[in-house]
Amino acid sequence: MSRSADFRRASLRLGDSMRSNIWDAGGRQIDLGRIVRACDRSTRQDDFHVLHDWDGKADKVNRDTIPLDVLNFLIRRRGADPPDTRSLAILVDYYFVHLLALLSLRGWDEGDADEHLDRLNEMLRQLQGPNGSGQRFVDDAETLILIATSHFELVEVGYAKLLDRVRSLNASHRAHIAKGHAVSMGSHLRFGFEATYGRDTVAMRDDNVADYPWLCFALLTMMREYARMHDDDVRGPERERTVEALLNGLSPDPRAFIGQPPASLSATAASHSERLEFAELFRIYQDELTEEFERHRPSDRFYSPLSLFFNFSQNILKGTVVDALLRGEPWEISFNDLLTGVPGDDPKGALKQTLARTLMGYARDNPDTIGGRLMPVIVYDPSTGHEAFTVAMRKMRQ
Repeated sequence: MSRSADFRRASLRLGDSMRSNIWDAGGRQIDLGRIVRACDRSTRQDDFHVLHDWDGKADKVNRDTIPLDVLNFLIRRRGADPPDTRSLAILVDYYFVHLLALLSLRGWDEGDADEHLDRLNEMLRQLQGPNGSGQRFVDDAETLILIATSHFELVEVGYAKLLDRVRSLNASHRAHIAKGHAVSMGSHLRFGFEATYGRDTVAMRDDNVADYPWLCFALLTMMREYARMHDDDVRGPERERTVEALLNGLSPDPRAFIGQPPASLSATAASHSERLEFAELFRIYQDELTEEFERHRPSDRFYSPLSLFFNFSQNILKGTVVDALLRGEPWEISFNDLLTGVPGDDPKGALKQTLARTLMGYARDNPDTIGGRLMPVIVYDPSTGHEAFTVAMRKMRQ
């Protein structure tokens, strides 16, 4: 493809393979069409559209897949350029990471879901290894589940079904899933609180009935991890990331989990039980935990995920990939890197801030209409993050 006359022709050839799911490689034809169609059909029956985004203006699911949408955007921006081998490779990897995301929801169809996730982790390592484009997407297969489901879905019943399946995984996989969900859902709900709901907590709760049980599961899982490390006197970056995840998950609405809960957390016995256990553990460790929270107070001097607000996680990944494609250079920062500021002296910290502000710049140039106002759907703002931290801490101490 890189020997085409220009980037447009190379991309059109690549688009044909993405659309048909048929690839020519090393003299072999690899036909993934049947597998992709079967998995996508099963996933749609579970009420998820992993490969396709929602068109908010047309109120329907896009016809083209997300990788194809990105490819078509790039053709419009760089079509007349000479073929760029690195950008073509990033696009190929972006296509395949979406197939892995699709597979991440099919692990319960047959066999052992934990073994399937382990295998997906190995496939992800190969995709992002030395033979790939160099672009990092996510750090583990558990995060693929988050990316796969972070879309607007007109019907939301699939989230409860998936949560029941996730609860059946082993402790290690649950912890990885919980950590990503706690931070990203904290960012998602903080964005909604500021941009969508006019700082109305009741409106936020009413409009996120599917999100609160997931966040409760994530918080309890992280709380159990914290209790274990606290009791065993385990210290270091892993404990700090657990504390950070708890803080992020609690930050939009602490009272939902340690005060009067929303109806969504009493709708099922599982969520009701999880909230009660979380509240009890939080009371036991509250003094030391809130003291540890203070070390994660946002500042403009260092990167903090508390300063990052966005509508959907997959838009963060998409924006990162789009910027890499426009520059022709991969980012060494994954989506998971943006979910943590630990350690505080991380040499990647400045690069994380650069990427977060770059994504905010694109979002400002292409705002969505929310509540009748034009708004960016990705914001990195340490001052707003500091305010969210202060309010959350006050509510947790009351």
